[in-house]
Amino acid sequence: MHAGSPEKKPLDRQASIASALRTVATEQAGIAELAAALENGLAEPFARAVDMVSRIDGRVIVTGVGKSGHIGSKIAATLASTGTP
Repeated sequence: MHAGSPEKKPLDRQASIASALRTVATEQAGIAELAAALENGLAEPFARAVDMVSRIDGRVIVTGVGKSGHIGSKIAATLASTGTP
């Protein structure tokens, strides 16, 4: 370690596992909510949006600030990797 840097505490394994389980449960609940939404009315608007984006001749512009900007960057990268500039 460098002089003056704080000493690292060992990780609490049980706390790490509990945190991972909470994260997985939260993600699982989110995916279940998305599935329910798709089964209860979101499927058609979602399919229309996918169809509209897939037929675009120009560029797709994704914007955002902060966390939404970070998510926008990921969406832009995904679109670019599928051939949508």
